[in-house]
Formats: sequence, structure tokens, C-alpha cells
Amino acid sequence: MLRREGDIHIPSGCAISAIMDRSGTRHDGTDIIKSIALMHDRGNGLGGGFAAYGIYPEYKDLYAFHIFLEDKQARLEVQSYIEEKFKLEASEKLPTRKVATIKDAPLIWRFFVAPKPDHVKDEADGDEEQYVMNCVMHINTHIRGAFVSSSGKDMGAFKGVGYPEEMGEFYRLEDYKAWLWTAHGRFPTNTPGWWGGAHPFTLLNWSIVHNGEISSYDANRRYIEQFGYDCALATDTEAITYIFDHLVRQHGLSLETAAHIMCAPGWDEIDRMPADAKAYETAIRQVYGPCLVNGPFSVILGTGDGMMALNDRLKLRALMRAEKGDIVYFASEESAIRVVCEDAENLRAVGGGVPEIVKLYSAERGN
Repeated sequence: MLRREGDIHIPSGCAISAIMDRSGTRHDGTDIIKSIALMHDRGNGLGGGFAAYGIYPEYKDLYAFHIFLEDKQARLEVQSYIEEKFKLEASEKLPTRKVATIKDAPLIWRFFVAPKPDHVKDEADGDEEQYVMNCVMHINTHIRGAFVSSSGKDMGAFKGVGYPEEMGEFYRLEDYKAWLWTAHGRFPTNTPGWWGGAHPFTLLNWSIVHNGEISSYDANRRYIEQFGYDCALATDTEAITYIFDHLVRQHGLSLETAAHIMCAPGWDEIDRMPADAKAYETAIRQVYGPCLVNGPFSVILGTGDGMMALNDRLKLRALMRAEKGDIVYFASEESAIRVVCEDAENLRAVGGGVPEIVKLYSAERGN
């Protein structure tokens, strides 16, 4: 008899986890692997991955491109393009180890680069981050057999087809140290399993791990593609990542405001609000209506100075938070926190539609 996914797994499975040290102290990947591996049964082996911040202190002022490459020709084309657009400080094959269950891995290369100032001035009106984004979109859409896995400073994504604990072993995450680790198990709900499509999805210093399914994807995608983003992966999580970048980086909004736009109240609720609040919420819906994210979701957003956890307004996906000293934990299940910190404190569920933002102490002080 043909078995359907729902017969053997949680249909809305997925597992997400995050560990952040607010002091900026860096820790290796052991605990984040242990946390996400505990939720193995929520996955199906079609995707797992991690984002890590603070891993390249020796190159912290450079953009670190992690790139999947189909073959040597793709690598040569990517390197030629990067040398044209950037000053290339270093490049090498990303260190990995053989894992019996990991099949058909692409070439994975990393490049540490600085944008050429004259190109930034001429092609992006002096906006360096916009320039880098444009280059990422070009590689993903115009260089056959190449895909940028991550492109931020002092951070990187490590993902692929397999269970997350297998990805952790494959990428040798015990050799990296980061002040923020995020992790994801399973795979985007409506897309086939391939390396570029695994979580986290990234752009610049943003990274997203996501549990759920976004029913507003088409509206979100059509809106965001008006502003230079190419949703080449045809998956909802990619669109969420780009919406955050658009609202915060391009429009200068706060994370709190961006989250509110994405989880805006319904019109019936707005109609019952006092006049001032009603006018504000109406303006938000009118200006940014296509950024409203519908459907069940919990997401963890990694940033250059912290992270944010967000649930849909109805809280249709579980997400827990706890703390111990300087360290903050988020995970889809309490057990995934307890397995790495038995005496974690202030354990509670993340509420619906209200962002929980955690920043490095240095960022809070404005340093």
C-alpha cells in the first residue's frame, strides 16, 4: 500500500531551534546539533541546516559567500564574476567530511570579498548592501549551476539534503564557534528536496528558519519581486526573508514594525479600535498589505546583532523560549531546550503575533 507522509510523520512537522549568547561569547556547534537532533521525528530527511554568526572573526569586515556549485565550470564562472565585482581576499573549498547518508553533495565553495567602491557607486548609488544583494541575485539567476547559500559578514549557512544532525557532521560544525546558532529540520513544504532549497534562507546578514506553511506566498512574492528580489526557489520562506530585508534595510523600519506588518490585525479588529489606532493600522494595511503573511508559521530570524522569534497571530505552530545566564534558547519543543540546558529558566511559550527580539549586549549599548 502506498504510504503518505501523514501516515508516518507529523504532516506539519519541521523543527527549529536557536541558541544565542548575549555576551558575544562564541560556542561550537555541539549544542545546536544536539538540540535539533532531539526533534528528529519531526523531519523527513529531505533537508536540514544551520546559520552561525561570529564564525569568521579574521574576516569579519568582509562578505562571506557560501556558494553551491554544480561543477567546475560553474565555479570558474562564479569566480570570474566575483573577481569582476569584488576584491577577492580569499577563496577555498568549504571543509566537509564524508557522511554515509549524504549523497550527491554539490561543490561547496566560500569566498571572502569586499565590494569594489567604484562599482558600488556606479551600480547601486553608493549603497554597498544593495550592491551585494544585486550580485547575489545575479549569481542565483544567471550563472547556471550556482547558488549563493549565504552572503553576510562574519556569518554563514550550512545546509543541504539530509537530517540536520547529518548536516552538522558533514559540515564539521564542531570546528566553528558562533555567538548565535539557528537550526532547521525537514524541508520547505511545497518544494522538492535540493541543497539550495533547504533552510535557513539567507540574504546579507539575515537568515530565516521556519516551521509552517505560508498561504499568502503568491501575493508576498509578487510584491517583493517589484523591488529587485528574485524568488528563484519558489518557496514561502525565501519570500519571508526578502520581506524582512525590504522593510528593515530598504525602508528603514524597525524589526518590531516589520513584524507587525507581517502579522497585522484583521479588518474586523481594526474597525473596533480607537480612532488613532484605527488610522495607524489602516495605513499599515493600505501601504504594506501584500507583506501580510497568512498561514501557520513560527520563524526565527538571525541578524547581525541578535535574533527575533515570531509566531503567527493565531499561534498555530509551537515555539518555546528559555534562558540561562547570558544564553537565550528557542525551540519548537521544550525538550530540545532541556537536552542542552537541564536547568533552563523562565521557560514559556512565545505568544502569537508579538515579536521576541534578543540582542547582543554590545548592540543594546549601541556599541
